[in-house]
Amino acid sequence: MLDPALFSPRAIDPETAAFNAELERQLAAFPPLYNFPPQLIRQARESGQGPFGPVVYADWAEERSIPGPAGTLPLRVFIPKKTIAGVYLHLHGGGFTIGSARQQDPLLAAIATHCAAAVVSVDYRLAPEQPYPAGPDDCEAAALWLATHAQREFGTTRLVIGGESAGANLAAVTLLRMRDHHAFTGFAAVNLTFGVFDLSLTPSAARWGERNLILNTPIMEWFNEQYVPRERRREADVSPLYADLSGLPPALFTVGTLDPLLDDSLFMCARWNAAGGSAELVLYPGGVHAFTAFPIALGKRANDRILNFIADAVRG
Repeated sequence: MLDPALFSPRAIDPETAAFNAELERQLAAFPPLYNFPPQLIRQARESGQGPFGPVVYADWAEERSIPGPAGTLPLRVFIPKKTIAGVYLHLHGGGFTIGSARQQDPLLAAIATHCAAAVVSVDYRLAPEQPYPAGPDDCEAAALWLATHAQREFGTTRLVIGGESAGANLAAVTLLRMRDHHAFTGFAAVNLTFGVFDLSLTPSAARWGERNLILNTPIMEWFNEQYVPRERRREADVSPLYADLSGLPPALFTVGTLDPLLDDSLFMCARWNAAGGSAELVLYPGGVHAFTAFPIALGKRANDRILNFIADAVRG
C-alpha cells in the first residue's frame, strides 16, 4: 500500500523545495520546447546552449555500431575496468524526439563502475524524422544483438535493461517484443525511471496543466504528436500499460511525486504485479521529472537505489 504521507507537501525536504522553485524560475526564462523544431533543440543541447548547460562527456566511452533495421545503428559503450558481471542495455529519454546516448555519460559511467556492467546505450532514431516504429525497431535490434552476441562481445550472458522517461517506455516495449517476436525472456531485470507508459495520457499527465517542471501537459502532447498518431496511442506497442505484462522480469519503478508522469508508474507497477511479476515502486516526495539528473540529495538517494538494483540484478 502507498503511504499517503509521501504525497503531502510536508514530506518535501527544504533542499528539494528550493531546487524546484529555482528550476521553475529558470525554465520560465526559456520559450517552451514546442515553439521550436526538434532539430534545433537537439543542436542547442548538443552544443551546450540548452537550459542545463554543456553536455559532460567521459573520455573512456566507446562509439560502436551494429547492423540495424535501417542501416548502421550507433551504440555508446562503457566497459568497466574490473571484471564484467553483466550487460546493461540503456535506452535514453527525450520524448522520442530529442536526447541521445551521448548525453548520458555521467549516468552510464556510474552504472558501469558501480555495477561491474558493460553499458550499451542505443542511439535509436528519433521523431519526427523517423516516427514510430523506428525507435522501438532500433531498440529491439540492439536487444536481439545482445541476446545473440553478449557472450562473445562481453564475456557474459547476464542482461539487464532500463531507461528514463521515453527510454523506460522503450525498455518495456523491447521486453514485450523480445518475448513475443523472439521467445526471448533472458533479461534478468528492468529499471524503469519516471517512465511514460500511456501516450494517451494518464490522469496525472492530462490534468497537470502548464506548470513547467521539465514536463507539462503541452510538452507531453507535443512529444506525442511528433512520435505517433493519436489513434494509435493506446496500442500495446506504443503504450505498454495496455499490454499483456506476464512473463516479464523483476522491475524497479522510480518516480517523484511532482512528476506529471506519476500515474504512469503507479498504474504500470500495479499491472506488472497483477500479471504475476515482481515490481517495486519507490516514490520520492517532491521529485520532479528527471530529478535524478540534478545534484540534490533526493536525486542521489534515488540513483543509489537504482545502482544497487542494477548491481544486484547483474550479479544474480
